[in-house]
Amino acid sequence: MKFTVVRETLLKPLQAIISVVEKKQTMPILSNLLVVVTENMVELTATDLELELIAKAHLDNPAEPGKLTVPAKKFFDIFKSLPEGASVEVKSESPEKIMVKSGKSRFTLAGLSANDFPSMETQLGHVTIEIAHKVLVTLIRKTNFAMAQQDVRYFLNGMLLEVSEKNLRGVATDGHRLALASEEIEGHAGVNQVIVPRKTIMELLRILQPSDETLKIIFGTHFIRIIMNDLTLTSKLVDGRYPDYNRVIPTTGKNILIASKDALKQSLQRTAILSNEKYRGVRLSAANNVLKLVANNPEQEEAEDELEVAYVGQEIEVGFNISYLLDVLNVLESENVKITLTNNVSSILLHDPESSKAVYVVMPIRL
Repeated sequence: MKFTVVRETLLKPLQAIISVVEKKQTMPILSNLLVVVTENMVELTATDLELELIAKAHLDNPAEPGKLTVPAKKFFDIFKSLPEGASVEVKSESPEKIMVKSGKSRFTLAGLSANDFPSMETQLGHVTIEIAHKVLVTLIRKTNFAMAQQDVRYFLNGMLLEVSEKNLRGVATDGHRLALASEEIEGHAGVNQVIVPRKTIMELLRILQPSDETLKIIFGTHFIRIIMNDLTLTSKLVDGRYPDYNRVIPTTGKNILIASKDALKQSLQRTAILSNEKYRGVRLSAANNVLKLVANNPEQEEAEDELEVAYVGQEIEVGFNISYLLDVLNVLESENVKITLTNNVSSILLHDPESSKAVYVVMPIRL
């Protein structure tokens, strides 16, 4: 096997897939990348057995085909360390010995047999959709913060993707708050739901660009595959039943508050200074077009702030985790935020006053 490539041609796909390789592996082969060379292309594969990323790089000069595995981090570090625009030759006469040459630099790496590299077995998916990169990016950015981390309810450690006839919907919850975003698509008959693991969601957020280019999503029974131009991501799904999120979304609230998003955000950040570091609680009181925010801590310190708002409804006082409210305000794209309150013990609903494409539910806390 032998090929020559400009440094940047291979560095970009290496950067795209290197994070999938875990630092501590029970199987040595998982610390390696699978390199498959055809006459005019190099295909790089990284996997941790749950998630697989395949990146392709096109060659300007004909190559000598073959396949092998190389130590992922060392191979990546070599390309990263070479000067910009450098020509790099990679060749191997046996799987155990890979030579990398560039200018006066020489590297000899120890590989493992490509036949031992695991591949993710996936049956053909039964639902396929095509959407713009920016649609998926938007869904993830608006909802990923609400995913649970290492929750014993393992199905919460990921994001629900639901495709229906006209919509692609992303839902995330950790049991204390819920984020839901929806985008119109040309879907299919019926409803299909999958729970995508947290690591996969964070990888997608890292590699996707908010462009108009289209990507293909294949929904399988036990896997999801996302095919981009020169990058293919395949992930196992979380096995479990996601909670009925529609039951969590308040529908009876009649107390409506509309506030400037930035003003509310700044007010929350000010009161957070003297909030309890453990519970991060803030007490919100709404009445007479004024929202009052109060936070205190065990040292008997207190912060108080007032904000002019548009409020219709009865006087309500309710406590919330400041961080949860700020997370929502950080992803809202509108100038104002609409908050629907039911009473002092019920969850609140937050969204853009002009649109319900993304809605957020935050549970109260007792202060």
